Amino acid sequence: MKIHQKYLDRCIALAKNGLGTTYPNPLVGSVIVYNDTIIGEGWHRKAGEPHAEVNAINSVKDKKLLSKSTIYVSLEPCSHFGKTPPCCDLIIQHHIPNVVIGTIDPFAQVSGNGIKKLIASGRNVTVGILEDAANALNKRFFTFHEQQRPYIILKWAESQDGFISPHHPAEGETRHTQDLTDKKPVWITNVYSRQLVHKWRSEEQAILVGTKTVLDDNPKLNVRDWAGKNPVRVVIDRKKIVSSTAFVLDKSTKTIVITSDSLVSDHENLCYETIDFTQNQAKQIAAILYRHEIQSVIIEGGRRTLQSFIDAGIWDEARVFKGNLFLGEGTKAPTLNKPCSEKQSILKDQLLLYYNHDQYDNL
Repeated sequence: MKIHQKYLDRCIALAKNGLGTTYPNPLVGSVIVYNDTIIGEGWHRKAGEPHAEVNAINSVKDKKLLSKSTIYVSLEPCSHFGKTPPCCDLIIQHHIPNVVIGTIDPFAQVSGNGIKKLIASGRNVTVGILEDAANALNKRFFTFHEQQRPYIILKWAESQDGFISPHHPAEGETRHTQDLTDKKPVWITNVYSRQLVHKWRSEEQAILVGTKTVLDDNPKLNVRDWAGKNPVRVVIDRKKIVSSTAFVLDKSTKTIVITSDSLVSDHENLCYETIDFTQNQAKQIAAILYRHEIQSVIIEGGRRTLQSFIDAGIWDEARVFKGNLFLGEGTKAPTLNKPCSEKQSILKDQLLLYYNHDQYDNL
């Protein structure tokens, strides 16, 4: 069993190379072993391109060895025709006798059917090796298909004294202007922490902020300090007060504006969605993102937006930076009544990680 774990661990490591590029497909890695030696390996790189098993089989130089080998796959091989042929058929075609699988695919068109097909063809199939790790690998994909919502990551940075931004004018004063040209964020964290955030953005399918964040900071919400695709931007703008000059409305990438009024956009990269702001906002927004086939979203603020998801219990991870400065006053950080699961140091910054395990017992 330990030998199986070693090779499944390699499958999971390979699969992570596709993080942020395989949507709507899951992350999958595969290795082929002959006489305790890896003779082929691969991972799924992008939707529409060959799956991990195909890349692993194609990488084997001596195809005659396949009929005496074991193929390891982090996720159940597909058994249906999509953009590519079924991987089960390829495994059977090459007479690979042994198949070791990390976990079952929850996607309705697969979900055990691949395993049944392999067994029916005479393959020796082992399932559930490093199952927890294999499930965690595809936490976004699993959440989307099992919970009918995206995997939700909360992110914010707070000062040593618990503020996420400096003091702003009190209610009733002039809080914002429509001129966003001089608006810039106040940095609480160091440059390395900020670069890590851009890496995270490249890994998730969407990024979400509230109105106040846009009016205060005029963020671009794109990937600049890391290589990768820009996420879909989601902006909550209940009263439609965000200026058309804001970076988030520049139409450079797909943007969803959530408002209280029914509006129609004339641009393919801008669309409007309506919710009832007197009801559970987090639940409604999660449903909208699911309808847009968004499997993961990172929510970067502000406080009211973050707290609404926390209070509704609709979140999966929280990534909280503790910067090395004191603000004295300002907007208080969200309240999260969960124990910290992990702490990391980034120079003088602290990164605190929280997980909402109440949402799923299987991830």
